[in-house]
Amino acid sequence: MFEVFSRSYYLGRLYVTPTDSDRALMHSEQHERINEQVYASGDGLEPLDTPLVMKLESQHFPVHGDESVPANTLAVPESLLEGTDVRNPPSLREVFLARRDRARQLLEFAGGWQPPGVDGVDSDDEFPNVGT
Repeated sequence: MFEVFSRSYYLGRLYVTPTDSDRALMHSEQHERINEQVYASGDGLEPLDTPLVMKLESQHFPVHGDESVPANTLAVPESLLEGTDVRNPPSLREVFLARRDRARQLLEFAGGWQPPGVDGVDSDDEFPNVGT
C-alpha cells in the first residue's frame, strides 16, 4: 500500500472521500497494520491506535482507525478537503505517510502526541518543545 518515498515519508495511493467526522479516518484493520509496521519500535507492548500522520497535498493531519470506513479509503473532514484539488470523491490520490520520527515530530508540534509514560510537561520548563 505504501512504499518508501524519502527519509521522512512513505508514498501511497488511497481513495480520498469526505466525512462528517471531525477527524480523518481509515479502516481500523488497515490503520492497525500500518501502525504496527511503520510506527511500532518492537520494544515490548505498544499501542496500535496511535494516530498515523498523513499528508494530502500540503496539509498534514492525524488519521485514526474506524471500522465503518471502506478499505483503501481515507475519509477526510470536509474542511480539510476544501483546500485541495480533490473533485468528485472518492478520488484515487497520492498521499504521504510520515515515518515514525517525522510523525512524532509533527504530532508533538501540533500538541497531539505524548510519549508513553509521560503524564505532563515538566513544570520547570518555561518553554516546552523549544529547540526540539
